[in-house]
Amino acid sequence: MTDNRLSASNATLGYGKSPVSRDLSVQVPDGEFTVIIGPNACGKSTLLKAFARTLKPQGGEIVLDGKDIHSQPTRDVAKRLGLLPQSPVSPEGITVADLVSRGRYPHQGLLKQWSSEDERVVAEAMAGTGVEDLGERGIDELSGGQRQRVWIAMVLAQQTPIMLLDEPTTFLDITHQYEVLDLCSRLHEEGRTLVAVLHDLNQAARYASHLIAMRDGEIVAEGKPEEIVTADLVEKVFDLSCQIIDDPESHTPLVVPRQKAKVPAEVG
Repeated sequence: MTDNRLSASNATLGYGKSPVSRDLSVQVPDGEFTVIIGPNACGKSTLLKAFARTLKPQGGEIVLDGKDIHSQPTRDVAKRLGLLPQSPVSPEGITVADLVSRGRYPHQGLLKQWSSEDERVVAEAMAGTGVEDLGERGIDELSGGQRQRVWIAMVLAQQTPIMLLDEPTTFLDITHQYEVLDLCSRLHEEGRTLVAVLHDLNQAARYASHLIAMRDGEIVAEGKPEEIVTADLVEKVFDLSCQIIDDPESHTPLVVPRQKAKVPAEVG
């Protein structure tokens, strides 16, 4: 297995005396759109938080570019790795342009203040996410889908080669879910490494180029969706009896749950 830029090495992850994951080792493949899937409380978001340096392992380490991520200066990490957290909260009254501009903070310093280069990068991030016409509007005035695109624009403005997204489609209606995932897919096609946590297995199979399936804090399977998404895997990970068919639109695996037998109505 080749060394990739971001990985977990024998990592024990959790929030107290009962770890969620023990001795977890996994590499994020460079240049892929990796999606972590699994049932609730299986350790998906915990792993992503560890990758994002917001959760320190209780044992082992998270490695970024060959070094323990917690041994590296925060500003240096922020130039290489961007995070869209679950349910991000913006300062009250902030405009779209101001929020996206905050993505440039890792590139600022005592000797380097706001520049025309920063202005250009912010403009490109807003154009790339389709929010260039919303610059003067307040974040609280936007729809859920618009807000999510603005947050992604802020992460884009960091100009990091690696982007982490924790449940980016949560609370969005179906149209905005696919809008955000289409945007993520385009960013991947442009060469970025993406890692996302998703709940919808069919969306994960459609958009991911690499899947990591988790259950009870452990990695059950990983690989290309068309290689690992089987009825046996879905039952093992989600306790769901199903059949797998070819998605007629994307030609990716499509999970179709089996219908439970109906209980006969009582006669009497």
